[in-house]
Amino acid sequence: MTHFIDIASLLALLQQRGPERFLRELADELHADFIRWNDFDKSPRTAAHSQLGVIELMPVSDATTYAFKYVNGHPANTANGLPTVMAFGVLADMATGYPVLLSELTLTTALRTAATSALAARALARPGARSMALIGNGSQSEFQALAFHGLLGVNEIRAFDTDPAATAKLQRNLARQQPGLRVVPAASAREAVRGADIVTTVTADKTRAAILTADMVEPGMHINAVGGDCPGKTELHPDVLRAARVFVEFEPQTRVEGDIQQMPADFPVQALWEVLAGAAPGRRDAREVTVFDSVGFALEDFSALRYVHRLATEQGVGQRIALVPELDDPKDLFGLTAGGRRPAALRRVA
Repeated sequence: MTHFIDIASLLALLQQRGPERFLRELADELHADFIRWNDFDKSPRTAAHSQLGVIELMPVSDATTYAFKYVNGHPANTANGLPTVMAFGVLADMATGYPVLLSELTLTTALRTAATSALAARALARPGARSMALIGNGSQSEFQALAFHGLLGVNEIRAFDTDPAATAKLQRNLARQQPGLRVVPAASAREAVRGADIVTTVTADKTRAAILTADMVEPGMHINAVGGDCPGKTELHPDVLRAARVFVEFEPQTRVEGDIQQMPADFPVQALWEVLAGAAPGRRDAREVTVFDSVGFALEDFSALRYVHRLATEQGVGQRIALVPELDDPKDLFGLTAGGRRPAALRRVA
């Protein structure tokens, strides 16, 4: 039987743990998998693009477990009452191909993206960073704020969005969830980033944007660039990248999808996993500008799915479903259609 985690099940896990503990534990899971980077069979995601958005499949595996995520990105969806991003994922046993877990990944993607951002910033931001500009206050903004608060101790969010209602939503949600996290609305992106230790850009528009320009960047800033995550979609002006050390997840994918898609093919970048594993330096001094050009990589979904599966099993959350038949005679698939004695899996769930 396959373990099934729907939205209600994921919410139950999140409520049991609390969002910040969930994010901290997920970051630990991510760190453990990043430092064994070479154990994984990796490839860039497969994408189907249209004028309105993109649908992607993101596979990764190690010797024992295979994972994939189905995910879309359609910025105009909100006008039709649909989320910009929707996702689900699967864990399977490499030895048999059996699907062990089928899980929602819309909410989990927001959580793993935030946990990855904070994990990178913990290695790259200046020690003692306490303020963050948050440019783009949509569906991922609260998760980013909570992750940086819980993992780095950020206590002030300087928030800007072209839609003032999004910033008001962010203020309301964080006031309820984490009253100790101060949210300061800003009139512009320039105002938000002034004096900030960390700048997170998480905008949704699929366009070549320059949310952050070189004259807005101050010495020592860490820039967490999350929204530039597919071909033709950027957030940072090229001069910002030229003046910084840039860190990436999976370089072949980031070259196509990240902000560095604007740069020459030989533009130097550093793999985040090497920093986390101690094989390469992170921040070298207090004045250095660092950029995490985050596009989201399948390994992060692998880590998130395994964490959710373990937690759900421990807590007895979720359902067991007959996603594939368990037959009395594994060679007799046609027997499912012929009536008579019911297959073993169907007898168990009847």
